[in-house]
Amino acid sequence: MKKQVPLSILLVSISLIGFFIIQVSWVVNLIDSSRQRTTERVTLATKEVTSNIANRLSITLRPVQKSPLQFPEDIFNSPRITTVRESFSLEEIQQMFQRALESHNEKGLHIEFGIINTVAPGRRSVSLSTPNFFAITQDSALENKAGKPIIENIGLNVEYGGVSESMVVYIPNINTQVLKAQWLVLLGFLFYSIITLSAFYLTVKTMLQQRNLSKIKSDFINNMTHEFKTPLATISLAVDALQNRKVQQNPEKQQYFTGIIKDENLRMNKHVETILKAAFTEKQEITLELKEVHAHDIIRQVSESFELQLRDKNNGSAKLVFNAKNDLIKADQVHFANLINNLMDNAVKYSKPDVPARIIITTLNTAKYLSVRVQDNGIGMSKETVKRVFEKFYRAHTGNLHNVKGFGLGMNYVKSIVEAHKGRVRIESELGKGSTFIVDFPLAQAVS
Repeated sequence: MKKQVPLSILLVSISLIGFFIIQVSWVVNLIDSSRQRTTERVTLATKEVTSNIANRLSITLRPVQKSPLQFPEDIFNSPRITTVRESFSLEEIQQMFQRALESHNEKGLHIEFGIINTVAPGRRSVSLSTPNFFAITQDSALENKAGKPIIENIGLNVEYGGVSESMVVYIPNINTQVLKAQWLVLLGFLFYSIITLSAFYLTVKTMLQQRNLSKIKSDFINNMTHEFKTPLATISLAVDALQNRKVQQNPEKQQYFTGIIKDENLRMNKHVETILKAAFTEKQEITLELKEVHAHDIIRQVSESFELQLRDKNNGSAKLVFNAKNDLIKADQVHFANLINNLMDNAVKYSKPDVPARIIITTLNTAKYLSVRVQDNGIGMSKETVKRVFEKFYRAHTGNLHNVKGFGLGMNYVKSIVEAHKGRVRIESELGKGSTFIVDFPLAQAVS
């Protein structure tokens, strides 16, 4: 299992990387082909517009300026072709481009164009243009900014008096326009990429959780075996002792070994109940018999049951500080008692071996809750332990302290019961200085 999980993650990662390489390559090729296709369509549209313009230019007569070299017959009017500016308005040419682009499936494409007059080599002027055309032609970094814009120079080449006209077309920010045109495809790519990454994350997370769960359950089984093996061995020895004739003839010894069997039997029953409670909480089968109970009475009863255990902890003690004026809560009496029992048992287990165990249980009221604080002077918890203490089967590392027993189910049970009562639980702890568990239970009647 340990080797399979990293290998599986590696193989899935390689597959995921390959998938994204192919997808990104496909997107890049799509954009390149779309840019090329757009360029070709603009070229065709430009040819159509310039052809349409050329066909609609009219021929007129104009007087020719008299020159000493002219013959008398040359003074007559000569044919003259009107210029684009004389024949068309800017709006008309824009409409021509719009129709031409729509016919080539390029609706909404933004272009800039201008009519260039060439009088002589190196002598050019713009006679008609879109508002941003001149700024674009003056931009020396246009190619970088526009991402290789297309410049189509379709010459009308209509000469009149030594002047020719041509049309220059720019597609500003072509990459941006192509991306906008392909937004649906890119959105789909992004959507499925997120789904793939999410599936990968959940798969890896599940695999790691399963590996950790397998390890935790193995530890749990080993711990449970030890917890049951010890009382069974003690019971077996007690039974063997009771079969001895000398013991049978001594009532005091019989009572002693019988008491051992009874205590160990109760210990095993307690372990079984703990495991069954965990199973119920996992299946969310907690059935609460809610009724109004006085929390102070239950806390006092549970505290009294820990007197002997606390004495064994260097003559420890438990102090009750009931500051709450209203201790009436709506709760399941059995589960609430078990909850307090688990918190006190946890405080006793993780007490310092060379320091008297001290537990302080304090209650106070808020507007809607009875707050119960169980404070100890034990070994405390690290930040990592605080984060995980409510996890099922989790047991904090205790360093050289090896006498801490349990299944790692008590705190998980506490959280499940508190949440079932719609309450709240939190922890304040510092390593080496003890811990405080704060449990808030809804009051039967809110404090006014």
